[in-house]
Amino acid sequence: MRGMYLEEFEPGAVISHTLRRTVTEMDNMMFSNMTLNPQPLHIDYEFCKTTEFGQPLVNSLFTLGLMIGISVNDTTVGTTIANLGMNEVTFPNPLFHGDTVRVETKVLSVRDSKSKADRGIVEMEHQAFKQDGKLVARCVRQAMMRKRPAQ
Repeated sequence: MRGMYLEEFEPGAVISHTLRRTVTEMDNMMFSNMTLNPQPLHIDYEFCKTTEFGQPLVNSLFTLGLMIGISVNDTTVGTTIANLGMNEVTFPNPLFHGDTVRVETKVLSVRDSKSKADRGIVEMEHQAFKQDGKLVARCVRQAMMRKRPAQ
């Protein structure tokens, strides 16, 4: 499987990614510990019982990474040169252990590179939803993409 070349991205197109993932306690604990994030909201069940959520929240940076990762097979695997940035990152609803994440990507804009003829820049909006349809993450991402190779 390969991602899309620059010419294949169309502004306004929406990609509903078929890959989904159920988040586990182990995902959250390992990610929090690997990134040296001791936030009790992610790793301390007793502390979390005293919060408005009553249970651990999935680390938001894991959620961001999962959202973008789910999109990669359908958009950028093997065709991206570099991620240029992510902005407008929001987490409007909590994600918990056992929630299943699905992702949609909307192509916002496409343009040729001003300095190199073999590439261009795609701006996309990723949105992650959990099984009840609630939005749990959103970001706007800019990626430098390869143009289709000359035949």
